[in-house]
This record gives sequence, structure tokens and C-alpha cells, in this order.
Amino acid sequence: MPKRVALLGMPNTGKSTLFNRLTGASARTGNWPGLTVELLAAKLPLGADLVELVDLPGFYDLHGMTEDEHVVRRFLERVPLDFLVVVLNAAQIDRQINLLLQVKALGVPMLAVLNMSDEAKRFGVSIDAARLSTVLGFPVLEISARRAEGLDLLRQAIADGLRVVNNVSQAELALRLAPDETVQDEADALLRMTVKSPRELSDGMSARLDHVLLHPLWGLPIFFLSLLLLFQFIFTVGAPLQDAVAYLLDLLRDAIVQPVAHVLPPFGEGLLIGGVYDGVATVASFLPIIALFFIVMSAVEDSGYLARAAFLVDGFMARIGLDGRGFVLHLFGMGCNVPAVMGTRVMRSPALRALTMLVLPFALCAARLQVFLFLIAALFAPAQAALVLFSLYVLSLLAAVLTAAVFKRRYHAVEPVILELPPYRLPQVGTMLKSAWNEISGFLRRATQFIVVGVVAIWLLTHLPWGVEPSSPASFAGQLSQAVGFIFAPLGFDALLGVALLFGFVAKEIVLGGLAVLYSVQEDGLTQAVQLHMDWVQAYSFMLFTLLYTPCVSTLAAIQAEGKNWRLTLTSVLWSVGLAYAVSFAFYQTARWLGY
Repeated sequence: MPKRVALLGMPNTGKSTLFNRLTGASARTGNWPGLTVELLAAKLPLGADLVELVDLPGFYDLHGMTEDEHVVRRFLERVPLDFLVVVLNAAQIDRQINLLLQVKALGVPMLAVLNMSDEAKRFGVSIDAARLSTVLGFPVLEISARRAEGLDLLRQAIADGLRVVNNVSQAELALRLAPDETVQDEADALLRMTVKSPRELSDGMSARLDHVLLHPLWGLPIFFLSLLLLFQFIFTVGAPLQDAVAYLLDLLRDAIVQPVAHVLPPFGEGLLIGGVYDGVATVASFLPIIALFFIVMSAVEDSGYLARAAFLVDGFMARIGLDGRGFVLHLFGMGCNVPAVMGTRVMRSPALRALTMLVLPFALCAARLQVFLFLIAALFAPAQAALVLFSLYVLSLLAAVLTAAVFKRRYHAVEPVILELPPYRLPQVGTMLKSAWNEISGFLRRATQFIVVGVVAIWLLTHLPWGVEPSSPASFAGQLSQAVGFIFAPLGFDALLGVALLFGFVAKEIVLGGLAVLYSVQEDGLTQAVQLHMDWVQAYSFMLFTLLYTPCVSTLAAIQAEGKNWRLTLTSVLWSVGLAYAVSFAFYQTARWLGY
């Protein structure tokens, strides 16, 4: 049985970065308070021991009432532990040492990590770690997880600590917590003995940048202009990479897949090539742009700029019943809506969590992004591409704002929010690449779960019953399209597109692969097929509907699991479908009325 070690500390201490550094695991890291909301665990060999390292959610106070604080308390009460590692932001030790003393009172063998020690020195904060260790009675180490400095000493200190026999009962955690007044007095005494810091922490570069980027008038325009420029960069650099991947997929199809499939009966050969391979390959050809997108967004996140974006919009978000954290979770939802929904655990108010969960599915996730990138490249000039994609991101934010405004009375809450602004940091290449790999690997996992099954189901619908012409009105897909065609006709796209959208309810990744199957083309022929079946007005109407209509099954399951309220989940479905239909209908009919 491996020994169990827990990492705990306040948000924005670099705890998840340290977890990744120690274990090589793929826990998501980011320069944003409260990002880690799950109990992540990984195996870590330390000398002769195999350790299970658990990354607990960031929290401020063991007395606190937020969901994360409840999670941490329940974990400490119910799960046997051999050792604790408390991570502190060295530059903010005066605000974090109280938590360290609370944890010390539990009586579990432990050590303290003064992370971001390089930043603390830059700010003029000097900590006598040796004296602090002597007074506390356990090791105190200065490290920098981002720079991988001091990690060998930390591993050795944990291994040494595990040799301590742990006979501590954890069933009476609440009784071990000292009154806040006692903890504060002890903290003040420790700070006087071991810490020297200026009256105000100064970071000249951050101050100068914030003077511009946090300006009340042009701060937000600068943020959105930055996003537009980043999208332009992604399209410019990503298009050649996408073409290269599509070329390699064609070679793979001709050299391996077709010879293997040729030994199968005609129906099986068509299913393998026209169903599975062509459908998945169409989606896979967009992986370079998806990877580039998340590399860029990881750089923005790691730099500290996203925390500023939350600060800029917090006042406005409060007027519609949300807060700045909801805005940042919306941006995180660009990867996948599911972890963004789970991130609402940082909010203590059930009403605020519910309202935020209604808003988050409108975030333009990676699955929708694949559809948009394809249609934009197929039907819009390169000079227009970034602007079209940017407009969809703006519309996703407007849909979120409208949703919050409509439902804020039903889910009304007033909860004070703490927004810490970390210093600006140069993004690390390793972090950016790991973020991109996490998204791609997540896509590949979803491919095995949903995309292959969905694409095969669509192929069967287009080729059954036996003897019919594929995708003809006599096929099951043709019959289904005739049944739903009248619903989608006022929106401007044909009934086969409607069939793809129906399957997109399961997973949006199916939509693009489904189109390749429905039009019976390979990934390199889908562009021509789409150009024959729709113009730019129809394409934009289709993208609007795809952007706004019902969340995928995984997101709905997350909303139900987090909110534990079927009314909330059903509201999310009905509202999003109704809004998508209304917006798409209004755009298409207006555009045609204007003569486009």
C-alpha cells in the first residue's frame, strides 16, 4: 500500500505546478486563483517508497465555508495520511502563514514549502527559513516550482518525513483547530522573528503594464484586440500545418488503410474507409490549429493576463449576477465546457454556481472550434477569417451575458469575491506545450468514446437499408432528414446538416466527421462539398446555431452532477436550443431580406 502525501495551500501558490513538477502528471496549471478544484493524485517514487501524492483544492481557511474548504476538511477527516506538504507563496507569506499554523495544529507530520522564492526576493521579501523551521518544528524549504529549483531537496525532505511514525487520529479535526485570535497572535510573532519585507511590494514592470492594461476605459478594448490578433496569428501559422497533416492522412489512407480494408466485404470496406477513417481523419486534420490555439491561450493564462481580464469585467459581471471568476471560467471553457462547469466549485453560493453553470455552455469549446475553423477556411477569404472567428467569440460572450441577465432573478446571490493579481510572468515553453498536449489527448480520448461511434452510426444511417443509394431519400438518413428538414429550413441549411446537428448533441466533435460521411467524401473533398451546398450566409447561420444550441451530453452530465438539480439541467437544454434557433433564424432571414 503506497504511503499517502497531500499537497495543500491557498490558491495562486503554484501548488498544481509543483504537483506536475514532482509527478510529471498532467494536472492543469494556470496563473489564476482557484484553478484546481479536483482531487488529483499520482504515484511518485521516493527512494524505497512509492508515494501517492494528492493535490487538494486551493483554499483560504480551514474554518471557511466554500465548497473547496469543505472538500479539504472532509479529505483530512476521512482519508488516512502519512505526510502533509503545505505550499505558500513566499511573496505573500504575511497573508498565508495563518493557514500554515492551522494545518500544524492537526498534528500530522508535515513540511512547509516557500514557493515563488525568486519573486519574493525581487519584491524585497527576505525570509529566514532556517529560523522559521526551528520555531515551527518541521522543515521549511525555499523553492521555485516554475523554475524547477529546490525540488531535489523537497523530494528528500518528504522521504525523510515519511520515516516518522504517524499515530495521529484524524477523526477529530474540528477539535484541533485553534481559535483565530490565538493563530493570529502566533502568526504575528513568527513574522516579526523571521520575515523582513518592505511596506509595499513593488514590481515596476507589473505596475507599468497594469497602468495601461487595467485602464478603466481602454483596458477591455485592448484585451479584445489582443484576442483578435492572436486569432489572426493562429490562422496564419496554422493553415500550412493543417495542410501538411491532411497530406499525411491521405498517404496513410492510400498506403495502409485501403489495402487492409480491401480484404473485407464491400459493406465492411465502405464502413471502415468511408465511415471510420474519413470521418475521424476530417476531424484529426484540424489538430495542428487546435494545438496552436491552446499553446497561445496557455501563454496568455500563464502570463497573468487572464486574472487582469477577470478584474476588468468584475464590476460589469456583478450587475448581471455573476463575478469575474465566471468570466475566466468562460475562457477556460474554450478548451472544454466540462472542467469549466466543475470549476464553479470555487463559488460558495449555490445560486451563483447555478447561474454560472447556465452561462458556461456558451463558451466556444474546442469541439465547436473545429467546425468553425473548417467552415471559415472553406467559405471565407483569409483576410476575413480571423474577424469571423472573433465575432463568434464575441457572440458567445453576449449569449452568456444575456443568459445571466434573464436568469439572475431566479438565481440571485451576493457573494464577495477575492481577486488576487499575480505579477506578470514570462510563459514557459514546457507549460504551453503540456497544455496543448492535454487538449489533444483529451480530444483523442473523446474520439474513442464518441466520435467513432457517432460517425459509424451516421454512416450506417446513410447506407441502410440494404440496396439503397448512400445518402439518398430512401436511406435512413434521408428519411430522418425529411422528418427534421422543415425545422431547419428557415435557418438556411439543408436537412443533412440538421442530421449532423442531431448527433452533435452527443458530442460536438461528431458534427464535422458526420458531414464528411453524409456527403460521402474524404477529408480533402469536404471543402468542395460544403461550397456546393451552402454560401457564406448559410454557413454563418449554421455556425451560430452550432455555437449556441444544447450542450453536449458530457456537459449536461457535469451540470447535473454539480448542481444536483434536474430543473437546472433541463433549463440549460431548452434555453440554449431556443436561443440558438432565434438567433440563427433572425440572422438568416435578415441577411436574405437585405439581398445577401
